[in-house]
Amino acid sequence: MALGDVPLSAADYAEAFRAPDSIPAQILWQIRLPRNLCGFLVGAMLGVAGAISQGYFRNPLAEPGIMGVSAGAGLGAAVAIVLGLGLTSWGVEGFALLFSGLISLIILAFVAKFPDRQALILLGVGLSSLCGALMALVFNLSPSPVTTAEILGWMMGSVENRSWEDAGLALIGLVVAGCLVVRLGRGLRLLSLGEDTARSQGVNVRMVAALSVLAISVLAGLSVAVAGVIGFVGLAAPHFVRTFGIRDPYSLIGPSGLAGGVMVLLADALIRLLPSSTDIRLGVLTSLIGAPLFALLAWKSANQWVSQ
Repeated sequence: MALGDVPLSAADYAEAFRAPDSIPAQILWQIRLPRNLCGFLVGAMLGVAGAISQGYFRNPLAEPGIMGVSAGAGLGAAVAIVLGLGLTSWGVEGFALLFSGLISLIILAFVAKFPDRQALILLGVGLSSLCGALMALVFNLSPSPVTTAEILGWMMGSVENRSWEDAGLALIGLVVAGCLVVRLGRGLRLLSLGEDTARSQGVNVRMVAALSVLAISVLAGLSVAVAGVIGFVGLAAPHFVRTFGIRDPYSLIGPSGLAGGVMVLLADALIRLLPSSTDIRLGVLTSLIGAPLFALLAWKSANQWVSQ
């Protein structure tokens, strides 16, 4: 709350509490607090989605974008911007949710018939590639350089200039996902022992798959709708929590949400500490930090496969 382009004195903070209509109050309660809340909530959504992804797919390299929902939400936002809805209230967010919802329906229909995890990963890769190709087409058909720059800015991710409504949307996503996660506990734990073992213990594998996919889709789609594409948080947060000895895939979910929220909040704070002339987007910074981590995890996994 103390970080921003406008420096505030102790008297300004006192005035913000005393006079709700003052300029310091507007800066604190209408600009900085919603931004901080959005940063934390978006990071929490990504952390929870990452933990569910790694638990369900039983793959330490899984992350929320693995099923293509994030790519679909980004495509929806790009289409909205090209259509001139960038200045319309909830225009970009609405299209992002619409497209992510369509991708989610495709995935859920697939899971209802083929609950195999490997097939789902292949479907996600295909959907991500399709959305990426359509995104390239949108860039190609963009009517002006300004529109192209706006799309690119959205895709790089940011929680700057977010409102209380955006924070409320992120909170709704966490609440909905939380209601779904509560039903995942026993199934997610037994799935870590293998699908055959889980079925022998009475676990409905299709139901666990559907709930996992739905929770990941809600979290990934809403995170992009609120803040654009912020990479690697969903991958890194569960691994950070595992360093404290938490291995159970279900018990990992809550702490991963907390870790993801703190990561995004600290990354956004770091951006605000940089000189004002430096315009680094939040998604760019998290990717710069997360990409080496991803490479390290891939290297460790490769060594394990070779040793086996």
